[in-house]
Amino acid sequence: MDKPLKKGVVLHNRYEITTVIGKGSYGIVYLCKDWQANEQIVIKQLRKSKRRSKKDLEQFEQEISILQALDHESIPTFHEEFTHRENVYFVMEFIEGDNLEDHIFYNHETFTEKEALLFLAELAGLVAYLHDHEIVHQDIRIPNILLQNHQPILIDFGLSKRFVSTDITDELVLEMKRQDFYDLGEILLYVLYTTYTAKNKKTLPWTEELSLEKETVHILKRLLSIQEPYSDIEEIAIDLKAALYSKA
Repeated sequence: MDKPLKKGVVLHNRYEITTVIGKGSYGIVYLCKDWQANEQIVIKQLRKSKRRSKKDLEQFEQEISILQALDHESIPTFHEEFTHRENVYFVMEFIEGDNLEDHIFYNHETFTEKEALLFLAELAGLVAYLHDHEIVHQDIRIPNILLQNHQPILIDFGLSKRFVSTDITDELVLEMKRQDFYDLGEILLYVLYTTYTAKNKKTLPWTEELSLEKETVHILKRLLSIQEPYSDIEEIAIDLKAALYSKA
């Protein structure tokens, strides 16, 4: 029932499917050729099995609404939404780049401690932009980060949420933001391990395996809620600036 559309299928009389580039729990993502604009674009389809679910349809519409509200060079631009044979789709900009996982495992890209902190600073800037627009991403994972000229591109807003509703308490907003902060901690830890070489067969905690400056350890522990978690993205920016200054 959820079999992806085949290469060569034309949607909305203008978008020719080139390949499937992603499959999520509720959506299928295609790379397409836009005949009218003569360029590559990305189309996301709500899975057929989900289109009668009010919850999944609302989440799909919320993703559209969120992308419409954003205007950032490191986030895909929304183009339009449409229906085709009772299926719902939306079109967005195609930003060329490999995901972070491919860069590390296939291109063997590594990050020094300073490079990892600089990378985190770029990602934190994107999160700050989202939070300033009262949006939390909630799914900042390795597959959802592309690299273009060493700059991170944030994709897949399928789990993103707005926190403008009067029904949401300040405590819940803080919890939602902290999920993004925790994800940043996971990403930082991931890229820091790119230069790690195991010295024994026993797996140890990162605090024992990685030799890091105390400022970096402090950031990681707060992002990962090992110590008092951050309450605001600006706090992270301040600590990052101090950590980078110490490595200047």
